[in-house]
Amino acid sequence: MQNDKLKSYLNLHLIVFIWGFTAILGALISITADALVWYRMFFASVFLSLFIVFKKKSFRIPVKSLLKLIFVGLLIALHWIFFFKAIHVSNVSITLSVFSLGAFFASILEPLFYGRKVLWYEVFFGLIIIAGLGLIMKVEVNYLDGMLYALAAIILGVLFTLMNGKLIADHDPSVISFYEFLAGVFFISIYFLIQNKFSLDFFVLTVNNWILILILASVCTAYAFTASVKVMQKLTPYTVMLTTNLEPVYGIVLAYFILGGKEKMSFEFYIGAIIIVITVILNGVIKHYYKKDV
Repeated sequence: MQNDKLKSYLNLHLIVFIWGFTAILGALISITADALVWYRMFFASVFLSLFIVFKKKSFRIPVKSLLKLIFVGLLIALHWIFFFKAIHVSNVSITLSVFSLGAFFASILEPLFYGRKVLWYEVFFGLIIIAGLGLIMKVEVNYLDGMLYALAAIILGVLFTLMNGKLIADHDPSVISFYEFLAGVFFISIYFLIQNKFSLDFFVLTVNNWILILILASVCTAYAFTASVKVMQKLTPYTVMLTTNLEPVYGIVLAYFILGGKEKMSFEFYIGAIIIVITVILNGVIKHYYKKDV
């Protein structure tokens, strides 16, 4: 049992590292945030459908569960749209730093979803993370719009993570992800049809964009998202959200070396990022001490 949890925890860190790279791809792909999310969810649903057929799994799912997955799919689509919008109006480092608030929101909302008491150290670590983020916001006020978009993204992210934490108990992760991505494509397509955004130009992309989108949809979405849902069979949503706080660290380091220039931040910014890392480590130590699920 403990080995399964350790394996899930290590796998989660790999997933978070991939998510950090997702932000880099979002900065490199030169199309609008909503179009990027449409392509991402469309191709991810295609890849997952092929995987489900190859594994001979069933697409069948109760209508009640399907309605829940459709709603979660809408949340995921909005989450990613705000996420990439934040990157486009600010940068990778700012966007990912705001994602550290996810642990605090999870510490408050998870007890409501799962009917357990609020743990003092979860709230405490969440407040420390807010302090680290406050330091970042104090010195990087020029990126306020990006921070607000990122804040909306992480709130939506916490909500769909908590909902998936319940859905995973009864359904296969790949099937859950397939229907959620398909629902996201559906909702964004309706919006595009209303706004007359579908045109020949919409489907004409550079070779570079096509390659990056396919990497984003396959490795960073179809695999990473499904795997993240699966690890929730062994880990609590709060632990998933707190570990996800390493995404800013991975993403900021990658952005610094890959994108350079725009991603070079102030000294205070990196102090705030270090606070986040230490908080994640302390959470693991405390959970082990209290023999909680990790």
